[in-house]
This record gives sequence, C-alpha cells and structure tokens, in this order.
Amino acid sequence: MAIQQQLRAALAVLIIVFGFGCKEEKRPVVALSKESISQITYAKGFTINTYDNYTVIEVKSPWPGSEKTFTYALVPKEKLATITLPADAFDAIVATPVEKIVLTSTTHIAPVEALDELEAIVGFPNTDFISSPNARKLVNVGQIQDLGMNEKLNTEMTLVLNPELIVGFSISEDNKAYHVIKTAGIPVVYNGEWVEQTPLGKAEWIKFFAPFFQKEKLGDSIFASIEGNYKKATELAKNAKTQPTVLTGGLYKDVWYVAGGQSWMAQFLKDANADYLWRDNNETGSIGLSLEAVLEKGKAADFWFNPSAETTYEELGNINPHHKEFDAFVNKNVYSNAIEKGEKGGLIFYESAPQRPDIVLKDLVHILHPELLPDHQLQFIKPLQ
Repeated sequence: MAIQQQLRAALAVLIIVFGFGCKEEKRPVVALSKESISQITYAKGFTINTYDNYTVIEVKSPWPGSEKTFTYALVPKEKLATITLPADAFDAIVATPVEKIVLTSTTHIAPVEALDELEAIVGFPNTDFISSPNARKLVNVGQIQDLGMNEKLNTEMTLVLNPELIVGFSISEDNKAYHVIKTAGIPVVYNGEWVEQTPLGKAEWIKFFAPFFQKEKLGDSIFASIEGNYKKATELAKNAKTQPTVLTGGLYKDVWYVAGGQSWMAQFLKDANADYLWRDNNETGSIGLSLEAVLEKGKAADFWFNPSAETTYEELGNINPHHKEFDAFVNKNVYSNAIEKGEKGGLIFYESAPQRPDIVLKDLVHILHPELLPDHQLQFIKPLQ
C-alpha cells in the first residue's frame, strides 16, 4: 500500500512537471438546451443554471473585492462519455456525484453534514479546527486526513489522496497550492459563503454544495425549512413590548471592534427586534473604535454580545477593569458565541451558525425577549459564567 501511494504521488509530480503527453480525441459536442434556473433568493455570490445534461455554477464573489466570476460545469459521471464541453469556457469541469472531496473551511462542514455526505470528505487543512462530533469521529479514525494549513496546503498529501474535488477557501486568487493541484488535473472550486452579509444568504450556500452530490432537492428542502423557521422567529420578535439596546464586540489590544451596521450580526439583531447602537453605520464588517468611544455610547446598553474570547465575568473584568463600568456587565447581561467549543477547542458558532441562522435568531430572541420563546434552549450564544 505504501509503495502504491508513493507511485501515485510520483506519477502526479510527473504530470505537473511535464504535462500530459498526448491529446484526447475530440468528441462531438452535444446540443444542450437550457432547462431551468435554480431559485437563489438571498445569496448574492453564486447562481446555478441547470441544463439537460449538465449544471453550471457561477461564483461571483469568492472573496471581498473579487473582480472575476468563476464558472464550473457539473456533469453526471454516466454522461461524461457522451458529451464534450469546451474546457476554456469553464474554470473546472466536475464529474458528479463526487465521492472524494477536500474541504478547506469549517463552514463547509455543516452543509456537507446536513446533506449526509461527511463520508465523502477525505482531507482538511488543520483538522483540529473541526468541531462537528460526527466529523471528528472520521478524523480520529483517519478517514479525514490533516493537510496542513489552508494557505500552505500540503500538495503532496492532497495528490496522494486523489480527491475528485477541492472546495477552496481563499482571500485572493494567488494560492500556489491550488495552482499546483489544478495543474495535476484535480478541480478546485471556490466557495464564497463567508462573503455573504445576511444570515439567510450564508445559509443558502447549501444549494451550492448539493449539486456536487446530485442532491439538489434535498438541499432545497433543507434551506426551505431553515428559511421558514427564520421568518417565523422574525415575525415573533415583532411582538416584543420592548426593544433592548445592544453593544457588541470587545477589545483587541487597544482597539474595540464592534459589528458594522450592515454586517451579519447587525442583521440578526435587527431581526431579533433589538436596538443595536451602531445600526446606522454602513460597514459590512467590523468597526475599530477606542474604549472611550464605546464607553460613551454603550455604557448603558441593556445587553452586550460577543466580548472577544473571555467566557466568564472574572476573566472579562481582569483583562480590563473598564469592562466593569458597562451596565450589561454589572447586570450580568453579557452573552458570548465563544462558550461552546469542539473537542479540540474550535468554536462551534463559526462552524455551524452560518448553516443554522434560524437557531441563532431564536437564541437572540430568547435572550432579548424571554417571554416570546420561554422554552428555547440556547445553542450558539450563551451567558458568561
């Protein structure tokens, strides 16, 4: 087995260095008629067009500021021998259903698990970041191999695993590891879920993953359930008799980062019927402020969410005594998304919350308006100890 793997790795290196020595005979192109366009309602970063014999996924925003649209063709394996697509028209052509896949971000784990395809994952960069109990079992038995760090993906190990697909996470197109892998003939497909600014926009990326496993109907069904639950929670929050004021974020060195008024977190707070103190800001990310500025505006806030990595009032008070001046601290109304951790310390919120915004919203409604959801058990956002 070891010799076999070494031979496969050596062959992959030869392919990279010398390229393919012969050209495949061209097959006749089959006329393909457009069949349907999938309904992508909230996500801004991708579209799906379904044709008679193949599917095209376009990813518009794999990272902030991306000026290129990446186009991928998905062809059922049983039809590969009968159709030919112009390779230069696509950034990758992927045979489906995919049975061996490498993921590169923890946010990819939850939608793949929801589609019941964890067994297809063969590699991941720094597996300690994975929190899903079911995925961790596969890591522990060696089913999911550790491939180093994302920006420095271990290309030799990846080539030995010989996956049918890499779902890439990147902050730019300049990723040398991905270039080497693509040169070896392994498709790399960028995922831009993390760029989305709305809760349902992020969750809708399950529809991006579903076609690679030929599970479009399941993906649509899962998202429809999440969307319905989220809308019900939003409508319920409108019945609240009060609109509590909210402060977010915490100090990193000498800068306090609060969520921007157009950010993912700000949208959650709006839908939970909270009065977010920085709601009028136009930033989609975070805003860096001085401690003095935050104290001036947020001292009297009713609630304080996500104060950096501290998970107890003692830790929060010790790291900076000024934290004790906030009313939310005094009244024990500080809540954190960093309390629930996986087996190796990974934050469950950042892995699973993008896929389950309905649960995040219910957490917030229960915290801010406990009379509306008295029986809800907090899952992602919990009180400091």
